[in-house]
Amino acid sequence: MRPGWRVLSVFAFAGTLVACGPTIETHGYTPVPEKLAQIQVGADTRGSVQRKIGRPQSTSTFDTDGWYYVSTVIESFAFYEPEIIERTVVAITFDERDVVTSLNSYGLEDGRVIDLATNTTPTYGRQLTILEQIFSNLGNVTGADLFEN
Repeated sequence: MRPGWRVLSVFAFAGTLVACGPTIETHGYTPVPEKLAQIQVGADTRGSVQRKIGRPQSTSTFDTDGWYYVSTVIESFAFYEPEIIERTVVAITFDERDVVTSLNSYGLEDGRVIDLATNTTPTYGRQLTILEQIFSNLGNVTGADLFEN
Protein backbone atom coordinates (compact mmCIF):
# COMPACT_ATOMS: atom_id res chain seq x y z
CA MET A 1 0.00 0.00 0.00
CA ARG A 2 1.37 3.40 -0.96
CA PRO A 3 1.90 6.02 1.78
CA GLY A 4 -0.68 8.36 0.22
CA TRP A 5 -3.39 5.73 0.58
CA ARG A 6 -2.54 5.17 4.24
CA VAL A 7 -2.94 8.86 5.03
CA LEU A 8 -6.18 8.99 3.05
CA SER A 9 -7.58 5.93 4.85
CA VAL A 10 -6.65 7.41 8.26
CA PHE A 11 -8.49 10.65 7.39
CA ALA A 12 -11.49 8.70 6.10
CA PHE A 13 -11.64 6.66 9.31
CA ALA A 14 -11.31 9.80 11.47
CA GLY A 15 -14.04 11.51 9.44
CA THR A 16 -16.31 8.53 10.00
CA LEU A 17 -15.76 8.70 13.76
CA VAL A 18 -16.42 12.44 13.86
CA ALA A 19 -19.63 12.01 11.85
CA CYS A 20 -20.91 9.57 14.48
CA GLY A 21 -20.53 12.03 17.36
CA PRO A 22 -23.48 13.45 19.28
CA THR A 23 -25.23 16.64 18.22
CA ILE A 24 -25.79 19.22 20.95
CA GLU A 25 -28.64 21.75 20.52
CA THR A 26 -29.40 24.66 22.81
CA HIS A 27 -32.88 26.18 22.90
CA GLY A 28 -33.98 29.25 24.79
CA TYR A 29 -32.16 31.72 26.99
CA THR A 30 -31.44 32.08 30.67
CA PRO A 31 -29.40 34.97 32.03
CA VAL A 32 -25.94 34.29 33.37
CA PRO A 33 -25.62 34.17 37.19
CA GLU A 34 -23.65 37.45 37.25
CA LYS A 35 -26.60 39.28 35.65
CA LEU A 36 -29.12 37.59 37.95
CA ALA A 37 -27.08 38.70 40.97
CA GLN A 38 -27.70 42.31 39.92
CA ILE A 39 -31.46 41.93 40.47
CA GLN A 40 -32.52 43.00 43.96
CA VAL A 41 -35.75 41.53 45.39
CA GLY A 42 -37.92 44.37 46.68
CA ALA A 43 -36.00 47.06 44.78
CA ASP A 44 -36.04 46.26 41.05
CA THR A 45 -39.10 46.70 38.84
CA ARG A 46 -40.19 45.13 35.55
CA GLY A 47 -38.44 47.87 33.61
CA SER A 48 -35.14 47.53 35.44
CA VAL A 49 -35.25 43.72 35.15
CA GLN A 50 -35.86 44.00 31.41
CA ARG A 51 -32.92 46.41 31.05
CA LYS A 52 -30.62 44.13 33.07
CA ILE A 53 -31.42 40.68 31.62
CA GLY A 54 -33.77 41.21 28.68
CA ARG A 55 -37.37 40.37 27.89
CA PRO A 56 -38.79 37.08 29.17
CA GLN A 57 -39.58 34.15 26.91
CA SER A 58 -42.94 33.66 28.54
CA THR A 59 -45.16 35.15 31.18
CA SER A 60 -47.77 33.76 33.54
CA THR A 61 -50.76 32.32 31.75
CA PHE A 62 -53.52 33.44 34.10
CA ASP A 63 -52.01 36.60 35.55
CA THR A 64 -49.11 38.93 34.79
CA ASP A 65 -47.19 38.31 38.02
CA GLY A 66 -44.46 36.05 36.61
CA TRP A 67 -41.71 36.14 34.02
CA TYR A 68 -39.93 32.97 32.91
CA TYR A 69 -36.59 32.45 31.19
CA VAL A 70 -36.07 28.86 29.99
CA SER A 71 -33.01 27.21 28.48
CA THR A 72 -32.73 23.57 27.37
CA VAL A 73 -29.73 21.60 26.10
CA ILE A 74 -30.58 18.48 24.04
CA GLU A 75 -28.16 15.76 22.96
CA SER A 76 -28.97 13.70 19.87
CA PHE A 77 -26.96 10.69 18.83
CA ALA A 78 -27.61 8.96 15.50
CA PHE A 79 -31.08 7.41 15.44
CA TYR A 80 -31.60 7.29 19.21
CA GLU A 81 -34.24 9.40 20.92
CA PRO A 82 -32.91 12.86 21.83
CA GLU A 83 -32.09 13.31 25.51
CA ILE A 84 -32.47 16.50 27.55
CA ILE A 85 -29.18 16.85 29.39
CA GLU A 86 -29.71 20.27 30.95
CA ARG A 87 -32.67 22.55 31.61
CA THR A 88 -32.66 25.82 33.52
CA VAL A 89 -35.72 27.86 34.41
CA VAL A 90 -35.47 31.30 36.00
CA ALA A 91 -38.77 32.51 37.49
CA ILE A 92 -39.23 36.11 38.54
CA THR A 93 -42.46 37.23 40.22
CA PHE A 94 -43.75 40.76 40.68
CA ASP A 95 -46.32 42.34 42.97
CA GLU A 96 -49.13 44.71 41.99
CA ARG A 97 -46.65 47.64 41.98
CA ASP A 98 -44.38 45.78 39.49
CA VAL A 99 -41.64 45.28 42.10
CA VAL A 100 -39.73 41.97 42.17
CA THR A 101 -41.02 39.74 44.99
CA SER A 102 -38.99 36.59 44.24
CA LEU A 103 -36.24 35.31 41.99
CA ASN A 104 -35.88 31.53 41.70
CA SER A 105 -33.72 29.30 39.52
CA TYR A 106 -34.65 25.68 38.84
CA GLY A 107 -32.71 22.89 37.16
CA LEU A 108 -33.58 19.61 35.50
CA GLU A 109 -33.41 17.86 38.87
CA ASP A 110 -36.25 20.08 40.18
CA GLY A 111 -38.67 19.01 37.45
CA ARG A 112 -41.33 16.36 37.62
CA VAL A 113 -42.29 13.84 34.96
CA ILE A 114 -45.93 14.18 34.03
CA ASP A 115 -47.50 11.02 32.68
CA LEU A 116 -49.82 12.05 29.88
CA ALA A 117 -52.78 9.72 29.38
CA THR A 118 -52.46 8.31 25.89
CA ASN A 119 -55.50 6.06 26.16
CA THR A 120 -58.25 6.39 23.62
CA THR A 121 -61.93 6.24 24.35
CA PRO A 122 -63.29 2.88 23.19
CA THR A 123 -66.09 2.88 20.66
CA TYR A 124 -68.79 0.31 21.07
CA GLY A 125 -70.11 -1.75 18.22
CA ARG A 126 -68.45 -3.79 15.57
CA GLN A 127 -64.92 -3.02 14.44
CA LEU A 128 -64.77 -3.20 10.63
CA THR A 129 -61.68 -3.97 8.62
CA ILE A 130 -60.75 -1.70 5.73
CA LEU A 131 -62.10 -4.18 3.18
CA GLU A 132 -65.40 -4.50 5.06
CA GLN A 133 -65.73 -0.74 5.07
CA ILE A 134 -65.10 -0.50 1.31
CA PHE A 135 -67.37 -3.35 0.23
CA SER A 136 -70.14 -3.10 2.85
CA ASN A 137 -72.37 -0.75 0.83
CA LEU A 138 -72.07 -2.44 -2.57
CA GLY A 139 -75.48 -4.11 -2.38
CA ASN A 140 -77.24 -1.29 -0.53
CA VAL A 141 -77.27 1.29 -3.35
CA THR A 142 -79.84 0.97 -6.15
CA GLY A 143 -80.06 2.77 -9.48
CA ALA A 144 -82.99 4.85 -8.22
CA ASP A 145 -80.83 6.09 -5.32
CA LEU A 146 -78.21 7.36 -7.73
CA PHE A 147 -80.59 9.43 -9.86
CA GLU A 148 -82.78 10.91 -7.11
CA ASN A 149 -82.77 14.66 -6.65
